[in-house]
Amino acid sequence: MKIVSSFLPPRKLQRSIKEKFGEHEFHFFKRIVDVDENLISEMEVLITYAEDLNPEIIDRASSLKWISAMAAGIDKMPIETIEKRGILVTNARGIHAIPMAEFALGLMLSHAKRLPELRKLQDNKTWNKWLPLSELCDKTLLLLGTGAIPEEIARLAGAFRMNVIGVNRSGGEGKHFDKVIPIEQLNLALPEADMVISVLPSTPKTRGLLTYEHFKRMKNNALFINLGRGDLITMETLQRVLEEELIGQMALDVFPDEPLYTDSPFWDYPNLTITPHISSITENYLPRSFSIFEHNLAVYLGKAEGDYLNKIDLKKGY
Repeated sequence: MKIVSSFLPPRKLQRSIKEKFGEHEFHFFKRIVDVDENLISEMEVLITYAEDLNPEIIDRASSLKWISAMAAGIDKMPIETIEKRGILVTNARGIHAIPMAEFALGLMLSHAKRLPELRKLQDNKTWNKWLPLSELCDKTLLLLGTGAIPEEIARLAGAFRMNVIGVNRSGGEGKHFDKVIPIEQLNLALPEADMVISVLPSTPKTRGLLTYEHFKRMKNNALFINLGRGDLITMETLQRVLEEELIGQMALDVFPDEPLYTDSPFWDYPNLTITPHISSITENYLPRSFSIFEHNLAVYLGKAEGDYLNKIDLKKGY
């Protein structure tokens, strides 16, 4: 069986997986376009970051039976074409919980303790002992989503004695939340929140979900963080909210259009913190994602009992 990776993992990971499944052919490439035509048609399994596929590649990959996405989001994959072929799709959901939760806490603490302003004071050699700081303790955190990542954020927020509200489709229970509400009650919860964090995936139901009216309901000193998918909010809505200073601060790791062009107006908003879609990336990212792949490959080959980890329902998009 031929297994192709459309990116180059560290050599240590390449050696490890070849040793464990040495009876099969592994081919590692820097980009999908570097894979020759014969191998495209012969590969049975494709390992990908899920951003380099199109319908033409899927059509040419006549032997393809399984796509292992080493990312959580699959919104840039040609889902319709893949679904018509009946190709199995798995992703790396769950590996992002630790780094993204730490990232979220870092942004919240930076906002409460005003670390960017303190850095500017240092740069200006200014000793301002009267800069008012805040605490996370007793603040209300509203988390859009109740999966593995928001659960870990909620757990860490609990250590800071925050009041944590989760939002999902049903309002069902979730770990580490003080309460969970259905999405229909979002408008009621927004005015309570001191901080709002979205880790929602990109699906037909979440695209454009947050509107200008939602931000109008937030506190004027609220912090909004988006670590999920950029298409949750349109560029026009983001720009209007920032220009009108409806809330205290935004921190965006994702945008509807990425990367931001150097002449984008978003770079210049003082009430916006920009990070380059990096909240989940640490040295542990690929080892964790390949651990999921190895389990699923063993299941695929009939060498392990149980089901696939993170099997995607293509109709739902997650």
